[in-house]
Amino acid sequence: MNQYETVFILTPVLSDEQMKETVAKFKKLLTDNGAEILNEEAWGLKKLAYNIQKKSSGFYAMLEFNAEPSVINTLETGFRRDEKVIRYITVKQDKYSAVYAEKRRAKWAAKKEA
Repeated sequence: MNQYETVFILTPVLSDEQMKETVAKFKKLLTDNGAEILNEEAWGLKKLAYNIQKKSSGFYAMLEFNAEPSVINTLETGFRRDEKVIRYITVKQDKYSAVYAEKRRAKWAAKKEA
């Protein structure tokens, strides 16, 4: 299994509940296909560098997970089919970025506890 990180942007017209439901849907899609979720971060509503589909902001979400390479095709097909997703990117992490991600997760967890 490889370690992946995916960041996706959801349309800004969603409510907080709809945004959380959409993120949960993609987490379920991953776990149903045998992926192990390592970390989930909701970065919130952010301004985009340029307009995408006539929208100037979007809800950012990031998922880190371990999965087989075949799961990525399923996940990205789900992103393309969901009209709430306006952009996404999935990156396979090498050993150096995996170590960095581990440090970032620890920092994120410490920030949540405080």
